[in-house]
Amino acid sequence: MSTDFQTGRAILGGRLRELRTEARLNGKELAARLGWQPSKVSRIENGKQTPSTEDLEAWATAVGRPDALVELRGRLQGLETQYRSWRRQLAGGHRARQELAVAETGRTRLIHGLETNILPGLFQTAEYARHVFTANAEFRNVPRDTDEAVRTRLRHQEALYRPGRKFRFLLWEAALYVRICPDDVMAGQLDRLAGIIGMDTVDLGIIPLTAALRRTPAHGFWIYDERLVIVEMLNAELWLDDADSIDLYLRAWQWLDEAAVRGHQAHRLIARARSMLSSST
Repeated sequence: MSTDFQTGRAILGGRLRELRTEARLNGKELAARLGWQPSKVSRIENGKQTPSTEDLEAWATAVGRPDALVELRGRLQGLETQYRSWRRQLAGGHRARQELAVAETGRTRLIHGLETNILPGLFQTAEYARHVFTANAEFRNVPRDTDEAVRTRLRHQEALYRPGRKFRFLLWEAALYVRICPDDVMAGQLDRLAGIIGMDTVDLGIIPLTAALRRTPAHGFWIYDERLVIVEMLNAELWLDDADSIDLYLRAWQWLDEAAVRGHQAHRLIARARSMLSSST
């Protein structure tokens, strides 16, 4: 979880604690009024649990401060704008999130991206994308709208052919070997990736596993026009638009870029990964 999000949640918890103490209630007394376990009050106040809107309404009522609800909701909304849980985003399937990607890319001229264990959606074949969406839906227990999600992802890729845009991507070499699909599908995907190299709108660098690094590729992220960073985590995405976060992620991208190879060297790494697939491909 990002430091900014955790700090914001701790501040909200502190404000709730302040309202409780002003009402001259201890944690156990408030929990009794709310019908909660005392541990829930403690987790919220200490920034270890994000309260729901309903939690805030109950809290404000229990401490006799319904007038504070607008303020509390505003603080929570600020957190939710930055911290977007996958459970909420994928409640109806993957298509809605893919439509959001199409819109965000459509208003962007320059994207810097880093992927560490999967190939970027903008470069995926239909069959590779199908396996990605199917596995993710099963893991997260969300509705399967695979066909619609794949079609939307392919429409997203139309941005690669529009003049005036630039896509600068770094790929950790390990992603070339991650088997999330059958070998024949992976072979086609690696062929597609090799074909991406040399496109006017794309600058693709691959970071070799043997490269000396000043910064390790901890997780993937995308930077949109130096105005927004989207970071994918296991349980949520972070949407960061503050200058400090954008500068930090740009610096991370630049440090990793120092170790990336391009052109024929990148082709060689892709070919080596392809040669490791079964002979049937």
